[in-house]
Amino acid sequence: MSEPQHLHPDTTAEDCIFCKIVAGTIPSHKVYEDEELLAFHDINPWAPVHFLIIPKRHIASLGHTQAGDEALLGRIMALAPRLALEQGCNPYPDGGFRVQINTGTEGGQEVHHLHVHVLGGARPWKMAV
Repeated sequence: MSEPQHLHPDTTAEDCIFCKIVAGTIPSHKVYEDEELLAFHDINPWAPVHFLIIPKRHIASLGHTQAGDEALLGRIMALAPRLALEQGCNPYPDGGFRVQINTGTEGGQEVHHLHVHVLGGARPWKMAV
């Protein structure tokens, strides 16, 4: 019997729902895609604007990133504001958005594939925990 994926982040990502979205076997409402990243709408949005940015390569969590992932993480953070505006968030300073990365079970991570939530609209943090 195989161990749950979250216990072995370096194993193949056959059972990872986000890897299946990257592969196209599970549909998503894409916001952005390039060779390394995919962004798509959250299926259970907590705000008027709520999408995820994920690396296409399976990384179990932020806690599993390494020094070689710095550029990838930087790209995600630089992409978030652009996509937030494109998806309908109002501009800074009166508008804005929230960026959230849940890491591990105690951190609220439900899918063990690194993902960055981008939430915006009328005070989304009132709904999101």
